[in-house]
Amino acid sequence: MAITYKILGQINPTAVTLSNVYVVPANTQTVISTVSVCNQTNVAASFKLAIQPTGNVIATKHYINYDTPLAGSDTITLTLGITLGAGDVLSANVSTSTISINAFGSEIT
Repeated sequence: MAITYKILGQINPTAVTLSNVYVVPANTQTVISTVSVCNQTNVAASFKLAIQPTGNVIATKHYINYDTPLAGSDTITLTLGITLGAGDVLSANVSTSTISINAFGSEIT
């Protein structure tokens, strides 16, 4: 078993579109330790984060944050410790395209 600590995903998603931040590779388990959400303008915004198990269609039960407010020029850092299996997805939906999302953690192979 090998553990690799890494940047799992970095995206600047299109507004009001569910976008994958990270998809767990085959034969891999992952621990998402931290997600950082950064609003790069001075206008207030909001974001949603979801954990979608492999083979599932996105549903309301998958959201871990929903319409979370994010002040202008602010960053929210979430310390999570979420465990994922192969094919599971961390996705995001943002109210404006000026938000960037970074996920950090470890992959176990």
